[in-house]
Amino acid sequence: MKQAKIMSEEDVNRTYLRFAYQFLEPHDNPSEPAVIGMQTRGVYIGRRIVSIIEDISGSKPDFGVLDVTFYRDDFRSKLKMPEVKITEIPFDLYNRDVILVDDVLYTGRTVRSAMDALMDYGRPRSIKFCCMIDRGHRELPIRSDYVGLTVPTHADEEVQVKVKELDGEDAVYVLKGRGTDA
Repeated sequence: MKQAKIMSEEDVNRTYLRFAYQFLEPHDNPSEPAVIGMQTRGVYIGRRIVSIIEDISGSKPDFGVLDVTFYRDDFRSKLKMPEVKITEIPFDLYNRDVILVDDVLYTGRTVRSAMDALMDYGRPRSIKFCCMIDRGHRELPIRSDYVGLTVPTHADEEVQVKVKELDGEDAVYVLKGRGTDA
């Protein structure tokens, strides 16, 4: 299996900073957008962006955590019991501008699941989507509003976004001959 680093720590941090400014741009009040990180790495990416927004503006947007395990369209077809993680949205979503954050956009099915889950928590005014890597191969008509890098991939490749909190480094890799990611 071959591994190629496509984003360094410096690239990743620059992307977080860009996302922070992009999240702020359409809003008069920096705390207007609600940021929701999708389990697992989207949570860490989202927290970093919220921290940068707070550093820039002095105001911290609401932050939530979303697990979409039970909303996935392939949930019933899985043979083993999936690992369920926490969902914590400690604020009202009604009439809010929500930005979902995840690491990799692939088929679009996880994002669709996330939108279904959000609707169970309230009715946002809008939902935007942010991902570090868009690797193509969409199966649903879903796109990213904010994307760190678009990386055309083959089906036998995997994109790994690494975050310091879990992986000990901030970087993005493409692994060749590995299979597919979610």
